[in-house]
Amino acid sequence: MPTPSLPRIFPASAMLLCAVLAACGGGAADSGTAAQGTTPTTPATPTPPAPTPTALDQTLRTRIDALQLSGNPAANLGVENIDDPLPQLGMRLFYSKSLGGNFDSACVSCHHPDLGGGDRLSLPVGVAAIDADLLGPGREAADGVLRVGRNAPTTFNAALADRALFDDGRVESLNPQPGANGAGGGIRTPDSAFGVADPNAGSTLPAAQSRFPIVTPEEMLGTLLPNADHDTVRTHLAQRIGGYGAAAGELARNNWLPLFQSAFGIAGNARSLVTDASIATAIGAYERSQLFVDTDWRRYVEGDLTAISDAAKRGATLFLTPANQGGAGCNACHRGDLFSDQNFHTVAFPQIGPGKGDGANGDDDFGRERESGNATDQYAYRTPSLLNVALSAPYGHAGAYATLTDVVNHYRNPRGSVANYVNQHDWCVLSQFADLSTASCNALFPDAAANSNAALAKLQADRNAGRLSIPNIQISDGDVADIVAFLNTLTDRCAADASCRARWIPPRDGGPDGEQLDAVDVNGNPL
Repeated sequence: MPTPSLPRIFPASAMLLCAVLAACGGGAADSGTAAQGTTPTTPATPTPPAPTPTALDQTLRTRIDALQLSGNPAANLGVENIDDPLPQLGMRLFYSKSLGGNFDSACVSCHHPDLGGGDRLSLPVGVAAIDADLLGPGREAADGVLRVGRNAPTTFNAALADRALFDDGRVESLNPQPGANGAGGGIRTPDSAFGVADPNAGSTLPAAQSRFPIVTPEEMLGTLLPNADHDTVRTHLAQRIGGYGAAAGELARNNWLPLFQSAFGIAGNARSLVTDASIATAIGAYERSQLFVDTDWRRYVEGDLTAISDAAKRGATLFLTPANQGGAGCNACHRGDLFSDQNFHTVAFPQIGPGKGDGANGDDDFGRERESGNATDQYAYRTPSLLNVALSAPYGHAGAYATLTDVVNHYRNPRGSVANYVNQHDWCVLSQFADLSTASCNALFPDAAANSNAALAKLQADRNAGRLSIPNIQISDGDVADIVAFLNTLTDRCAADASCRARWIPPRDGGPDGEQLDAVDVNGNPL
């Protein structure tokens, strides 16, 4: 069964045949008269002529052709179908609090399909939430402490990542191949040295990535086995799910084994089938099934001139035109049909939150340098794909910006944007902190200015050294609005449709062990 977010693209000959049949009354007698005893066929309404390309269309088409864009980054890519047993198992595991060390978090705590594949918080709340099942705005830690230092990335289109996952690329293909999703060679993870393959990583980047939130105390592990290494924790959680070994009996109800048997097509026992490797494979398959590339932009690139507005066409032209040719130069990093070069760059978004232990007070985040050890990678982060970007607010590695307009304005004037942000304590407009008093919110991040200014200094150093960085661009407020209009055309139709997204949300039945996270929003509405 084809992935639902991909439209059926009919060959031109088939479309012509349909048009001919319609014009002929669906294949009635050659004479054109109705057969005896039937109702005469009403002549079909003529198909209106295709619109004539405007000068704007012609300019944009020149850029599209020059960049060899097809509009479809998933062409000829085979991914798992969500209805198949393996991603179905992965979905159940993704929603299970049994993979949370203290049974109070799940993968979906920070990555829900109805929240754009993320959580719509600037900084995630993993373990020890007031209400474990409340996701998105309103989810708070019981003690009010922010523990996770980076914004939750979307899981949508994880199958399209060929080089790395995580903002700092700490899960990385060592031999990236187009369309391989990490399967083209070894995968390095935090369990192996930089540049060295982890033999237990699995075959794809999503599978490898799924092995790390469950061993991270602030995300899912909590206080379980505080002195244990990663492999010991993963083994314990697999034994919990499988109901064997040291963790046997931790689940009051356990119906996991039949799902594993169906998913892997093996009539084995729990000890052989329910392992940390099989759990990661299943979760990776679920994430890979979230392929959402059916966009209005794609329709336009494929020839439908009416698929996007003139404002979006102007925005696309600016986006795809280099800064030295009067454009915004966005395509220098957000390139190709994926809208990402899958590389790492310093863009100097504001630094808020607890950070990653870097800097003078431990609340800074040095980005890619934390993995590579290379000073030129300081404050550099992975270029995210912009597909479905309208669904994944807030933005930036720390979720500092609330809107796409804020983001585009940052690229327009990084120094001015950051100065205004920290001077006006603009994190207080973010939904996560909106309920705090003015005084309490203003005092949240005392080092935000110093840390953000350090990132700006690195951005300037990159420019001075000729490293690829944000260009100096001259765009107006109207141009900003046009670029945002273009970004809004990159949303997949299924990803924007709750009834379509429901296929990636399990029935609210408690799951195989009664520990399923059946999510609600702040108003108690089911997600």
